[in-house]
Amino acid sequence: MRPVLFAILLAAAAASGARAQTPSPGPKTGEDMLARLLFAPELVIQHAQDIGLQPAQRTIIVGALKEMQSDMVDLQLQMAERGAELSKVIGESKVDEAAALAQVDKVLTLEREVKRRQMQLLIRIKNALSPEQQERLAKFRDRAMATDRPE
Repeated sequence: MRPVLFAILLAAAAASGARAQTPSPGPKTGEDMLARLLFAPELVIQHAQDIGLQPAQRTIIVGALKEMQSDMVDLQLQMAERGAELSKVIGESKVDEAAALAQVDKVLTLEREVKRRQMQLLIRIKNALSPEQQERLAKFRDRAMATDRPE
């Protein structure tokens, strides 16, 4: 049962890492700086009317979201399998270091692919928006971030 739990936790971590989140104020890491240049799908959909999102743009964004969601299911299943294999290797009383690290590499490769797919989605969303729409969305995002700041 433990390998299954570990695999589920890995899959959950991948899913949460793949989700577009509004970054915290001020760049902390390279990823945060990139997030300030891109737009979470939820933000775009929430403000679709405010930014004048056109039907063709909506079609592009929804298509990109559907493609990513489909890909994520497969990647999460693969991560669960690789996680179970890693759990099995490190669960031994004497761990084969080379085998464990090989399994870690497999998990990390899948995590990289999850992040790559997320970035692909965010780029497609940005490319579907006009500069004016991006400017309006940035203002909505910045306002939301200002109200979310802890005092």
